[in-house]
Parts: sequence; structure tokens; C-alpha cells
Amino acid sequence: MPAALRIIAGKYRGRRLKSPPTLQTRPTSDRLRETLFNILAPRIEGARFLDLCAGSGAVGIEALSRGAAHVTFVDQSRKMCTLIEANLDALNVDEGEADVVGFEGSEFLRKRAKKTARPFDLIFFDPPYQSDYEGVMNYLGESPTRWLVEDGVLIVEHHKKREFAEQCGALKRNRVVKQGDSCLSFYRAGPQ
Repeated sequence: MPAALRIIAGKYRGRRLKSPPTLQTRPTSDRLRETLFNILAPRIEGARFLDLCAGSGAVGIEALSRGAAHVTFVDQSRKMCTLIEANLDALNVDEGEADVVGFEGSEFLRKRAKKTARPFDLIFFDPPYQSDYEGVMNYLGESPTRWLVEDGVLIVEHHKKREFAEQCGALKRNRVVKQGDSCLSFYRAGPQ
């Protein structure tokens, strides 16, 4: 049984989240989420946040707890979307603060590209470790201003043994943080 998930800081601090029922979904650990949000602290207040391949929704809910204005949760699993909605309901998150979308990551991006939509301040991308990361990362990098505000950040969680290019289109990696078996790679759009 997976470990219980909890919100680390902010208005929902200490609240427990429902966890995925199986180990097929690998939630971002409390420790790695804490590291992530310590880094993002100056950017999170009022941010528009995309949790791409959201799983339990713990990362996006942590963003809401710490002051993000809106989070879009995307996951291809209907069960995970239901779990995210249950977690949001348990916390009484206002409908205007979150959207839960049932699509595979690249499918969501392709459909959203056809619409005029505001870019995100932060995108957190955490697919299963064996996934095709590069396809989504390169797609985001082809036209980053469609997806990210000028100084927006793409954060990719991946296994520590997996290496990525320094640059994906117009997105350039400017930081890598390793913790346990996981890494966070940070890519910026706009001036470095």
C-alpha cells in the first residue's frame, strides 16, 4: 500500500490526501515536493500552474495550498481524475481554482494549442519514468510562449539515471536537483 500523502505547507498544511490504490502511480514524495516548492516559493503566489500527468494531484494541490491562483490537473487515467476531484472536494477547493482534465499529456497540449488560452507560469511534468518525455518537452519547446509566460518555468521530474538535452527547442535547462532516485530538471523560456 502506498504511503499516505499530506500537504506540506500553506492553507491546507497537514491535510491528508487520498492516495492512489496501487503502486502503478508513483506520487512525488513529500521530501521532493518540499524541495520543489522551496525553489518555486518566489513564483507560486498568484501563479497559473499546470500539473501535467498529475497522478494523485498532490503537486498541484500543494501549489494551491501555497497560493497558486489556478491549477489545471491533467491525467489520462479516469481513476486518477476521480481521485484528484475527491481530494479537491475534501479540501473544499473553489471550482474557479482548479480544472481536472482527463487526457494523456501530449493529447491535452495538442487540443489546447487549437484554442486561445492564457499561458502558464509553471508547468510540472511528471509522467511514468518509462514514458516518452522528449516528445512532450520538444513540443513545449517549439512554441514556449504559447505554454509559458515570458519567465515561465517547466519542471520535469525524472529518474536520476535519465539524461535530457540542455535545450528543448527554445526552452533551456538552467538547474537540476537530485534527491534519492529522482531528479527535477528546470527549463526556462525567455531570457536566461
